[in-house]
Amino acid sequence: MKHRGACFRFLILGWAYTGLGAIAAPASIAAPASIAAPAASGAPAASMAPAASMAPAASMAPAASMAPASGAPPASPVRFTTEDGEVHRILELADERLGVMPDVAAVKWQTQAPIFDPPRESAVIQRAVDLGVPMGLAVDPVKHLFELQVRLAREVQTMLHGDWKARGFSHSEPIIPLEALRPKLDGLTTGLLHALYLAAPVLRRDDFESRYAEAARNQLQAQGWTDANRQELLEALHNITLMPVPALQRVSASNTLRIGTTGDYAPFSLEDSGTLTGTDIDRAQRLAAHLHAVPLFIHTTWSSMSDDLSQGVFDLAMGGVSVTPARAAVGAFSTPYASGGKTILSRCVDKQKFTQGLAAVDRGSVRVIVNPGGTNEQYVRTHLHRARIVVFPDNRGIFGELVARRADVMITDDAEAQLQSKNHPELCRAYPGTLTHADKAIFMPRDPELLKVVNDWLAAH
Repeated sequence: MKHRGACFRFLILGWAYTGLGAIAAPASIAAPASIAAPAASGAPAASMAPAASMAPAASMAPAASMAPASGAPPASPVRFTTEDGEVHRILELADERLGVMPDVAAVKWQTQAPIFDPPRESAVIQRAVDLGVPMGLAVDPVKHLFELQVRLAREVQTMLHGDWKARGFSHSEPIIPLEALRPKLDGLTTGLLHALYLAAPVLRRDDFESRYAEAARNQLQAQGWTDANRQELLEALHNITLMPVPALQRVSASNTLRIGTTGDYAPFSLEDSGTLTGTDIDRAQRLAAHLHAVPLFIHTTWSSMSDDLSQGVFDLAMGGVSVTPARAAVGAFSTPYASGGKTILSRCVDKQKFTQGLAAVDRGSVRVIVNPGGTNEQYVRTHLHRARIVVFPDNRGIFGELVARRADVMITDDAEAQLQSKNHPELCRAYPGTLTHADKAIFMPRDPELLKVVNDWLAAH
């Protein structure tokens, strides 16, 4: 699958993963439903929690924070990390799992237990499959990946037993009973599946194996790794596939709400100096808390948002997303939570030139600046025929182009025009009314259960 527009950057909110198979949160933070009892006021419908629901592995990165049970957004700043985070986490967990095998080999040596344990191996593989299905992880690739890990574990144990037969038992660490080791291994399985789910769009990239070959060499250092089986692991990871499953099921099974946002559209969603803020960022965190899920923000662009949603890169999109027929053809929209329309923003000294509206703008001498891919560009290209259109790639810096006189006008939503005229005293809203009407809503897949939960939550808030 060719990777589309999402940069796959994840937030870090200070959530602490500790231990194995459980999440430890600050006292004021609500844990996911599978870890702690949900707050009664925010419990979603019982049908949203499948039996195979699982919590992320305890030490998993990137960290993320839940909104407090009261519904207020967390105090920790929202920061982005790169798309590499979950892939490196997968490699870390795979290495950690193989690193436990000397302890397993030692206790089997001391108890004379067989290395080859078909019932246990089958149970490990089947558990991984069962936990992955509700998140949409395709069965055969998960099965193949865990068969590979089981085989590598068996090879390490066989190698060590052979060495101990020839030279004597030399394991220097305390002997840990299998009953104590297996919960640790089960926790690593849980964490690995969660990381696979989050990284799946990256794993399917055409260049995945070559891109992460060096990382695999550097991170897979436990006893038993070779260049050949590192490559086998990369090939198995590249085959991991997400199947279509209801979005609410994915959220419940993974205890994660993946929110696509552009980070370039104040006051709804804006990334500045590495921190993501805005009214829709706060709203998304409160929604995640209601779903008893960890909010994870994924960067998308206006031009790729619909494709990213269709490909399952995120569960829903927020950040001042306008309801349009083109988007409605791809997904579903929640009940609108804000309304407005396009208006004209210019330098204050030129304000009087454009008070009459679109006709005053559509002249050959006027330079109209747009950010690519969104409704602003669509509107300008549809309604302006003589003005010079200037495309500027970064919506966060586009207003500086007006101040610097490299453009004359921007047609944008009235909420953004109002905010930017306050942030830039040189800029004014030139047209007192609006040229269009548009609603802002949450953009999501066509999942009736998710749509109902979101709409009910919006109605209550």
